[in-house]
Amino acid sequence: MGKGVTAMSQVLSGRRRIDVVPHFMRLHEWIALEEGYYAAEGLEADLRPDVMHRVSSHARSDYFKRPQDAPFFEAQPVANSACEWGSVCNAGAGMGKFVPDLYGVARFVIFARAESGLRRLSDLRDVPVGVGLMAGSHFTTLRTLEGVLSKAHIRLENVGGPGRRLLALRDGEVAAATLLDPEIPIAAAEGFVPLAAGEFRTLFWVSPDIPADVLGAYFNALRRADGALRASPERYLHLWARNVPPALAGPHNYARFGTGELLVFEPYPRDLYDETVAFARRWGLAGNMREDAFDALAATAGVRSAP
Repeated sequence: MGKGVTAMSQVLSGRRRIDVVPHFMRLHEWIALEEGYYAAEGLEADLRPDVMHRVSSHARSDYFKRPQDAPFFEAQPVANSACEWGSVCNAGAGMGKFVPDLYGVARFVIFARAESGLRRLSDLRDVPVGVGLMAGSHFTTLRTLEGVLSKAHIRLENVGGPGRRLLALRDGEVAAATLLDPEIPIAAAEGFVPLAAGEFRTLFWVSPDIPADVLGAYFNALRRADGALRASPERYLHLWARNVPPALAGPHNYARFGTGELLVFEPYPRDLYDETVAFARRWGLAGNMREDAFDALAATAGVRSAP
């Protein structure tokens, strides 16, 4: 269905609707659904786990041909998320906009196969590390490795989405890979060796066709979900089963998965934006950006102030 038909149907029905790609690193979208927070904001949310799983499971896709890119080229009015670098670069390349009203904090771990002999970051000199192209794993791995290795000896390999990267580790396709939630606890339980761990910021990456009041309602629902998760995480950890890609499904102990990505309802600072663009340019990853002005790439969202 075209975006014009979708928009018209929303007007005729009197409903405020939003298509949401749940982010595999967090539980907020599912908590908001289960607890009725979308409805409380007068919002009807259509969650798209099919897109989420394609993003997690794709293999070696080129930029502009990744599953997360498709909704923007198909003019679907979706709300998605990516790392801060990816969201900014994607918006600059003409794929949607990023939301500066809030940001997330997620975690990453660089894992190695036990039999590889890799035990420290410095052991990764000239060793390909599996990442996803222009995604959180790509940028966080560069940021981590540049602290201990010269640029000439850092090797990255585009393996694909985070679920696909764990499969590549299992199969010995790569000796090391950067993983995100929910693959981190799965890899740890399977005995892969952590070489480094850290956190990184995420930004919401959205269609420019979503009205500000609809985005605001969506983020207000997620604010309530974030509070509920922080207050009683044990109530929601079973929801990780929805984020595990089908190829990694199994009898996982979700009580050990933790809270995953959490949200910070503060503006994304301009100085961080400038650092993000500069980092991408320094590594030659901003070549597709046609625009880099903050105001041109930032979406307007009617997010309420914190109570």
